[in-house]
Amino acid sequence: MASPHEKTRQVMTRLLGRPGNGQCVDCGSADPEWASYTLGVFMCHGCSGHHRTIAQISKVKSILLDPWRAAELQVMESVGNNAAKAKYEALVPDFFYRPTNKDCALLREQWIRAKYERKEFMCVEKQESYSAGYREGFLWKRGRDNGQYLHRRFILSERERVLKYFNKPDAREPKAVIKIDSVNAMFQPTKTGIAHGLQITYLKDNSTRNLFVYHEDGKEMVDWFNAIRAARLHYLQVAFPGAPIPELLPTLTRNFLKEGYMEKTGPKHTESFKKRWFTLDDRRLMYFKDPLDAFARGEAFIGSKENSYVVLSGLPPGLQGNHWPFGITIVTPSRKFPLVCESREDQEEWIAVFQSVINRPMLPHEYAVEANFKHKP
Repeated sequence: MASPHEKTRQVMTRLLGRPGNGQCVDCGSADPEWASYTLGVFMCHGCSGHHRTIAQISKVKSILLDPWRAAELQVMESVGNNAAKAKYEALVPDFFYRPTNKDCALLREQWIRAKYERKEFMCVEKQESYSAGYREGFLWKRGRDNGQYLHRRFILSERERVLKYFNKPDAREPKAVIKIDSVNAMFQPTKTGIAHGLQITYLKDNSTRNLFVYHEDGKEMVDWFNAIRAARLHYLQVAFPGAPIPELLPTLTRNFLKEGYMEKTGPKHTESFKKRWFTLDDRRLMYFKDPLDAFARGEAFIGSKENSYVVLSGLPPGLQGNHWPFGITIVTPSRKFPLVCESREDQEEWIAVFQSVINRPMLPHEYAVEANFKHKP
């Protein structure tokens, strides 16, 4: 006769085999090991931690290690992930960012709170804070020169297609006006050292500019992020009428393909190699003296192999790095960019991501970017 523990294991194994239950209900990661017996959903270990912060709504247990009562198993039997999503995600706006297991803790936590605690996607009126097309408020912004975070007033206007900020609360003229067509936003808690840290980038004179901002309230920061995405979607729908929404969504915001330190030399390859922070943003390779610099010291365009772009392991003959031994050479139609990495692992990762970009055929608008590109040596 099977023990209660074995019976629980048999029931859970059967339930996990149902459509939808084999992935975390919140982030989509495979093989969930936890479940909420009040919501009737299966989830991963990471998301279970966020569910514990709303214990009045969601009570979690290990699927196979904890004891389960018959009534709790009945809840799991009667609900399941697909039914819960149909209920709690019924009205998720197209632009709203759905985090994966690779996203930061803040995005996942606020997604879970929005779904189950605030029930934002069961009532459109609860989405006003990021769906209205206009947002105004104060954020802490990192100073370009001194690195101190200062309170700044921000305004996002979907109608004007701009994001702007003011150095003084009563200032009439903004310090910067950022066009929605080039703005991007991504959470950077590790890079900034701030759990709610958001990096906003935009183009000015075809060069990238960085803003680093945060708010003490995690919901406020995620609302700003989704408001930017909403404004971006509205702009793209006007700019590209008739374009299917699924094609536009990946372009609302994007994470960098890779970041990290490498060493570089100058365009004549005679200067000593210097350590710089590199960021690969789609086809833009930028380098900074410090990861939190407001603007890059230089940028290079990475095109496709059809247009004579190549990435090679090692440095050009006769060239040697100062300290780090693992070389990379990016060959473009106009010049070669020698870089060196500290470790073999870094070298292989950078080469792989460069190769993935070079293997991708260029889109029509990218030819215009390449033609207008200004490299700063």
